[in-house]
Amino acid sequence: MTTYHHTDIDGLSVFHREAGHPDAPAIVLLHGFPTSSHMFRHLIPALADRYRVIAPDHIGFGQSSAPSVNSFDYTFDRLTEVTTALLDRLGVHRHALYVQDYGAPIGLKIASRQPERVSAIVTQSGNAYMEGFTPFWEPLFAYATAPGPDTEPAVRALLTADATRWQYTHGVKDVSRISPDTWSHDQPLLDRPGNAEVQLALFRDYKNNLDAYPAFQQYFRDSQVPLLAVWGRNDEIFGPDGATAYRRDLPDAEIHLLDAGHFALEDQLDTVAGYTRGFLGRVLG
Repeated sequence: MTTYHHTDIDGLSVFHREAGHPDAPAIVLLHGFPTSSHMFRHLIPALADRYRVIAPDHIGFGQSSAPSVNSFDYTFDRLTEVTTALLDRLGVHRHALYVQDYGAPIGLKIASRQPERVSAIVTQSGNAYMEGFTPFWEPLFAYATAPGPDTEPAVRALLTADATRWQYTHGVKDVSRISPDTWSHDQPLLDRPGNAEVQLALFRDYKNNLDAYPAFQQYFRDSQVPLLAVWGRNDEIFGPDGATAYRRDLPDAEIHLLDAGHFALEDQLDTVAGYTRGFLGRVLG
């Protein structure tokens, strides 16, 4: 059974979903934009018979606090600090990571700074190499480099209902397999007063994650952490070259390119869960 919790971290309410035996090996699921731990609602029970599964909502997303940009520093470093503090509060000091989209820089900052914490990594469109970037990112990087009236409209368009729906449906062979509950869940949260400014702040900060890529890649080389990539080959946000690039530093990485887009769990749940269970069973014992 999945349970739902709010934990106070530095005066912020951090929401997380949890399932599995508390003494089982832990896996932490870190979501991407524009969603929340809701994206893992079906994966959690698929793993919870063997693992303690923990899926938080980042600050500004889902059911976690969403303070204004004037009262919280919306950077990926700050989101990493909150996530680490939550795991410490929960007594989770050794765990596997499952990262997607925004969850990748957060999880990989944890891993590269405290490698003793991380037992294995599963990445689903969770980028750590320049090869993963597609033309989708051109307006985002233009805005991050020169925020202003000339660059902001293109990124504000990413906060609209049409853009949210596209994130779930592009690259999908059969769109009828994608529940509209996905984008109808995410969009009202994006539309909360003040949330556009939150997302714009994170858009501006995202380019700073690229400065951490050399540290991530050095961590991979030094640790040889077991890594599984389950990635939509049709993803127009983080392309499949971002998955295969992991083998540069982790030659034993297990990589599967699926006939899916950015949110592969929505139509490839059984495949992703099967690969994840097999991988974790082998590397965690």
